[in-house]
Amino acid sequence: MAGPGAQLVSSFPVAKEPQKPRPKKVPELPILERRNWLIHLHYVRKDYDACKMIIKEQLQESHGMCEYAVYVQALIFRLEGKIQESLELFQTCSILNPQSADNLKQVARSLFLLGKHKAAIEVYNEAAKLNEKDWEISHNLGVCYMYLKHFNKARDQLNKALQLNRHDLTYIMLGKIHLLEGETDKAIEVYKTAVEFSPENTELLTTLGLLYLQLGAYQKAFEHLGNALTYDPSNYKAILAAGSMMQTHGDFDVALTKYRVVACAVPESPPLWNNIGMCFFGKKKYVAAISCLKRANYLAPFDWKILYNLGLVHLTMQQYASAFHFLSAAINFQPKMGELYMLLAVALTNLEDTENAKRSYEQAVALDQCNPLINLNYAVLLYNQGDKKGALCQYQEMEKKVNVLKETSTLDFDPEMVDMAQKMGAALQVGESLVWAKPIKDSKAKQRAASGKPSSTQQPLGSNQALGQAMSSAAGYGKTIQLSSGVGISAPLAKPPSLPLEPEPGSETGPEETTEPQERRKEK
Repeated sequence: MAGPGAQLVSSFPVAKEPQKPRPKKVPELPILERRNWLIHLHYVRKDYDACKMIIKEQLQESHGMCEYAVYVQALIFRLEGKIQESLELFQTCSILNPQSADNLKQVARSLFLLGKHKAAIEVYNEAAKLNEKDWEISHNLGVCYMYLKHFNKARDQLNKALQLNRHDLTYIMLGKIHLLEGETDKAIEVYKTAVEFSPENTELLTTLGLLYLQLGAYQKAFEHLGNALTYDPSNYKAILAAGSMMQTHGDFDVALTKYRVVACAVPESPPLWNNIGMCFFGKKKYVAAISCLKRANYLAPFDWKILYNLGLVHLTMQQYASAFHFLSAAINFQPKMGELYMLLAVALTNLEDTENAKRSYEQAVALDQCNPLINLNYAVLLYNQGDKKGALCQYQEMEKKVNVLKETSTLDFDPEMVDMAQKMGAALQVGESLVWAKPIKDSKAKQRAASGKPSSTQQPLGSNQALGQAMSSAAGYGKTIQLSSGVGISAPLAKPPSLPLEPEPGSETGPEETTEPQERRKEK
């Protein structure tokens, strides 16, 4: 037993005060990346001034070694149009991080924007070695090859990009290459595949509708343009194309109503004012037509179709010197079109320059092997000059072309041309052998001839032999659809954007035609 002074020891454990956990220290970001989040925040908010101030501070602290700050600074320079400065900064990023494919892609993009396509291709190939499955590299290589006119290599790269990842922009570029090569059918197949992949893309629907419109497949064109307007009722390209179709069929007032809608969206569109001018021409309001066409010519001075139409309207108003001026300008831009030389010969004939008119007709006959109207007009000129033998030769050539057209196509001839040819045949005493189709006006390709009052004697057959077919500039150059697409710069943490399509003369509508008045008159 324990003594009286002994202390008992409890068998139960004594509760201890719980120890407070030590506060964990937050790891500090490296100096090189301390403000990256703030730089990104200001960049995506498009607060570029504040962003540049933070970038400057970050680069001072890191002695210019912060890759992200340099990268965003380069993006801002590119947005400001300082392409050379942005290229130098992206090259700095590539030196700081040589294993980054994104840095190389941005270097290549800057080279592309500077027009150095070969150098851009070399850099893209280096980037492809770092990332072989990047569809964007293949797409951009295709675009660079396209601008170098290496279309086979461009097609291969774009098809490779589609195999890696399907994108609307790649389909658009592939279709554009087929159009540049004159392969409209293949382009249509590409755009049909694209529409199946992206059925709500109004740009694809509009482009496909325009191609069908160019080929004369009005039902399919109307269907695709209607779908485009269903998804985007304010799509001015589709509205302009629909107005052109109405104009083609003679509904000038309805077409002008459509054009008013387009004028609110794109008041400075050359095809719009060209088509408005030809609507007024169809309504025989020639002064208004010239005003609209001259505005279109001011907006697009190198569009030969606008110049063609101006020459046509001036011929109608018997202003032959002005017609000669505009037709000569159109020939400078489109020297391979026989119909332009024919109209130029008409103007020269009325300016009493017979020798140059004959030369112009000879050039027209050499360039156009299908249009019988050229031979008919040339025969009229030769007949009026007393050269019956030459007129007979041209008349027989016209007969051959007419027979070929009747066998190979279903086009009917304009009654005005039929009447003129019959009178010419009677004057030459060879007209019985020619059998004409039914004189019904065709809405796609009229063959026009304007004649005076000939008689059985050797009186002149008429001073204005032909006025030709009015054409719209909205069909684009060389019957190609060229699109424009603005692609902005992506956020710095995302992939860089694809190369944009360069804006080219717009092509929204198909060819249209106008009516030639029988009684010519001047309007003040």
